[in-house]
Amino acid sequence: MKSRLRALIARGIDALRADGTLPVDLPVPDFVVERPKDRAHGDFSTNAAMLLARHAGQGGARSNPRALAQRLIEALPTDAEIAAVEIAGPGFLNFRLAPGAWQRQLREVHARGAAFGHHDGGRGRTAGVEYVSANPTGPLHVGHGRAAVIGDCIARTLAANGWNVRREYYYNDAGVQIENLARSVQARARGLTPEDAAWPEDGYRGDYIQDVAEAYLAGATVEVEGQSVTGAGNAEDFDAIRRFAVAYLRREQNADLAAFGVSFDVYFLESSLYADGKVEETVRELVAHGHTYEEGGALWLRSTDFGDDKDRVMRKSDGTYTYFVPDVAYHRSKWQRGYERAITELGADHHGSLMRVKAGLQALDAGVPAGYPEYVLHQMVTVMRGGEEVKLSKRAGSYLTLRDLIEEAGRDATRWFLIARKPDSQLVFDIDLARAQSLDNPVYYVQLSHARICGLLRQLEERGLGFDLEDGLAQPLDLDDTTSGGRATRDLLIDLSRWPEVVAATGEQLEPHLIATYLLELAQAFQTYYNDHQFLVEAAGVRNARLALALAVRQVLANGLDLLGVQAPETM
Repeated sequence: MKSRLRALIARGIDALRADGTLPVDLPVPDFVVERPKDRAHGDFSTNAAMLLARHAGQGGARSNPRALAQRLIEALPTDAEIAAVEIAGPGFLNFRLAPGAWQRQLREVHARGAAFGHHDGGRGRTAGVEYVSANPTGPLHVGHGRAAVIGDCIARTLAANGWNVRREYYYNDAGVQIENLARSVQARARGLTPEDAAWPEDGYRGDYIQDVAEAYLAGATVEVEGQSVTGAGNAEDFDAIRRFAVAYLRREQNADLAAFGVSFDVYFLESSLYADGKVEETVRELVAHGHTYEEGGALWLRSTDFGDDKDRVMRKSDGTYTYFVPDVAYHRSKWQRGYERAITELGADHHGSLMRVKAGLQALDAGVPAGYPEYVLHQMVTVMRGGEEVKLSKRAGSYLTLRDLIEEAGRDATRWFLIARKPDSQLVFDIDLARAQSLDNPVYYVQLSHARICGLLRQLEERGLGFDLEDGLAQPLDLDDTTSGGRATRDLLIDLSRWPEVVAATGEQLEPHLIATYLLELAQAFQTYYNDHQFLVEAAGVRNARLALALAVRQVLANGLDLLGVQAPETM
């Protein structure tokens, strides 16, 4: 409907230019068509007349927004789906839709089904979404869980907006933390414990280290992403321990993610950037393009030329690379692999490294867009139980694991609660609320609404009553604003019609919490409608109409829950 209104307004402006009300060469301003905050002001509103008046000038109707708004109303083409257009405030135009518009909307929900709300804005272009990307040094913690569900929902929503989405996991399987992991497992294999003085200073202390060491010594075989690694059993073979520990924990992390309903298309190893010469190649090209210099025995990137606050060391005086260099090589590979849009989901603690990666990509002069990649940063999660913060896990030693949380709250509630707020907002996860089967629990409320509508169909069958969808869609809608039932019907139809806009906005803004917020609002609107209407009445036309609307709500609830990776149960 927004697109339809924009087209009508543009045609009205053309008519005003043709009759001399507006200058012929006046460009169409970038006006908005939006939903008024107060629904009493109509269904849609535009600022087109005010913008036209601002730019047209020369006195008279041209410079008076309200007068120009009236002329624009008179110039608008007739449309059967618009019941009225009114002038409000300094020159806003408020549109009220005719019942036929809502009838068409309802038919569209039923006709498109699971595809209702989907768009083709991506036009099949490829978008890469990288998320989680945890070092394979231990079980995934709750923060990784937030990254997982944010990234997974972004991927789902981009696909719903017509993008060809590639889900990617970047394994930091090289560097200091992997060395610390291997030394920790080796210490356990030698019979040491974290309490011993000889335990590695930066070693990992969770019970899972003992599990890895025992499996290595027993000669266990680990299968992970098409590779097989067998424990050598030799506590002195450091390289073998490192290979086995990384494979073992990659498999464990994959199991955590599978339990969370998260999967990936691509697993990219940091070590491959070195093995394939991609890091050295990237450095050579940066040097060749003149964006580096040497100072103090180190190689520097002149990143201030690209908006960074200071230049950055690329290669230290000891010949090793700083951590952002492989990051530049990695994101360069995304561009080379055809990712027209690259989204990277990270914890907010990575904020300081973002500009230098973008600077490195620009310094390559390889045609990479200036905003590439796009970053989505999430804040910390505080988990509460019984009014107290939950911090520790015996298995991990120093943090609460994602698996712990899923086991306590369930997968659906865990996904919902970790997605329910804007990523850059700190989040409090209340386990007691997540487990509660009450209307205070938002995911329970939304799922119950879906199940309640499914229950109507079961009751229909039990009572031997019929249902004719086509008849229901043909029945006149009760949109009488003077009655509670009419207001509830209109509000519910308005919320249903918002769903395609929510899907589009989520894909543009990369903020999946918008879907959770919308679903709760839709469920609340349905509950109001449910309280005001009886469904299984004897009058077939009334029964069909009300069930047709209820089933449209069920469809949109299911579509939204699917984009969040949350189940839409038929019974509860």
